[in-house]
Amino acid sequence: MSSNSSYAAAGVDTAAGDLAVELMKEAVAKTHGPNVLGGVGGFAGLFDLSFVKQYERPLLATSTDGVGTKIAIAQALDRHDTIGQDLVGMVVDDIVVVGAKPLFMTDYIACGKVVPDRIAAIVTGIARACAETGTALVGGETAEHPGLMGVDDYDVAGAAVGVVEADRLLGAERVRDGDVVLAIASSGLHSNGFSLVRHILQNAGLSYTDVSADLGTTWGEALLEPTRLYAGPLVRLLEHEGLAASVHSLSHVTGGGIAANLARVLPRGSWVEVDRSTWSPAPVFRVLNDLAGTTLESTEGTWNLGIGFFAVVAAEAAAAVVDELGTLGLPAWQVGTVTIGPLRQGPFDELRDRPASDGWEQGAKGVDGGAVRLVGSYAS
Repeated sequence: MSSNSSYAAAGVDTAAGDLAVELMKEAVAKTHGPNVLGGVGGFAGLFDLSFVKQYERPLLATSTDGVGTKIAIAQALDRHDTIGQDLVGMVVDDIVVVGAKPLFMTDYIACGKVVPDRIAAIVTGIARACAETGTALVGGETAEHPGLMGVDDYDVAGAAVGVVEADRLLGAERVRDGDVVLAIASSGLHSNGFSLVRHILQNAGLSYTDVSADLGTTWGEALLEPTRLYAGPLVRLLEHEGLAASVHSLSHVTGGGIAANLARVLPRGSWVEVDRSTWSPAPVFRVLNDLAGTTLESTEGTWNLGIGFFAVVAAEAAAAVVDELGTLGLPAWQVGTVTIGPLRQGPFDELRDRPASDGWEQGAKGVDGGAVRLVGSYAS
């Protein structure tokens, strides 16, 4: 018996892996510009960085993430062409938060059994989203784990690298008193809070193929709505000669919800009240809360509720930035104003000792940032 056939007897099919690569090859190649060397199939992806000689002080930015339990819905419906976009959104959109332009990405898929069409569908989705964000997909790995994962199980992860000129780095240190906080619309749930989503549907006795009259589609279709991609439009905004300098910080609203993610990109000693009345969360958020018997407010720390990104910008440029974002396909609106100084109800240092006081969240994920709370009622 050959070593290959012995491996197949153990549950690993290298021929299926080769076929999957052939099926995805064309889509991956479409993400390759002149900076990518070597094509598909090498041990390592190669990217020509010669152009950074034009930078005074180039900084590399990197990010890694996965899609989470949203994958369980794709697996249940045997639909795998949207998960790739979710992965790119979770990884590449973190790169642009610091003002960096994404350059390249790699992916990793672990599965119980390589089903070539399935793997190709996932990677084709990744490649399509990479092309949309101007990111080269330079490499990846599909690992077959028989006995560790079920034959239809898989998980995906990825990592990306971008570059930013040091003096154009965005962050809390650029934020000024009176800056305007702009919300940028999400496309739905994106890729966070799906353990709660699945728990709600299970408790309600609903399946992903059931039609929701309130949503006008099946639950599966509503929940698999891909994550909106922000990197491409935001890079163009940051290259806009008249507006780039007006953008001081950006935040990607992912795990931790609305207030916590905004607080991470504000300086210590600052605070913002986000006005709920400035937007109406999409029906999917309302219907899920109705099923669970909870309120929209109770899920602000889990779901994005309609805000996928924040931009903190100079007040005098806020209207122009909103207009430009709209032109770039990203609906945006003002939700608050940054104040740097004491909170109305007491010194800022008192809040640090009581971060949950009166709904305030101060900093997050180890970042000693600003304080944020949501106020008012959501628009109907």
